[in-house]
Amino acid sequence: MSAPAVAAAGVWKYFGDYPALCDVRFDLDAGECLALLGRNGAGKTTLLRILGGLSGASKGEVRIDGGEVRASGTRARIGWLGHSIGLYDELTARENLRTFGALYGVPPATVTDWLERVSLAHVADSPVREYSRGMRQRLAVARAFLHGPRLLLLDEPFTSLDDKAIALLQSLLAAARTEGATIILSTHQLREAMELASKVALLDRGKLVHFGERTSEMVGDPGYLYRTYGSAA
Repeated sequence: MSAPAVAAAGVWKYFGDYPALCDVRFDLDAGECLALLGRNGAGKTTLLRILGGLSGASKGEVRIDGGEVRASGTRARIGWLGHSIGLYDELTARENLRTFGALYGVPPATVTDWLERVSLAHVADSPVREYSRGMRQRLAVARAFLHGPRLLLLDEPFTSLDDKAIALLQSLLAAARTEGATIILSTHQLREAMELASKVALLDRGKLVHFGERTSEMVGDPGYLYRTYGSAA
């Protein structure tokens, strides 16, 4: 049998004596989309950073397609979109994507294609410092998808996007799943998350209190998960 696309085995994370994550365990297969939910401070961003190799677990292990998450070959398979957009303000959109793409051997034609797909071709040669927050977010989306990652880790990806851009991002994610990419999506926009998810996880104070298939109850009433499994706090 092939290894899971993502495997978290007994992941703990301490900040000093405080356990931000407590024995988190789950597996995902290729082509699945996990909606990672939880209130502010539940540990969602901490877990995403560990899954992306940006932070180490205090205890436990994460493997991506059977490989160690911090190995260079593994990290090249990951696309990341976090709270910090991570763009160079003094560079243009085209220069930003070319700089990132050069790390993975992405040809200039692919950069041009993604600028068109996120509706930034008309400002591709303007410095990013002149962009609105929504335009920056669309450019960050393009950067996350640019190198054809097999695992997409998205932390509040719908932030500052208008309805048209949200629909675009949802279509990009759906297409990536069809092509076999695995997606882990953390967001407070529950309706959008449930439209995409095949699996749902709920973190509560660092503990994985629910992990399983998305159900019709969750789609019809996104707050159902919090009322059923979450704490009152």
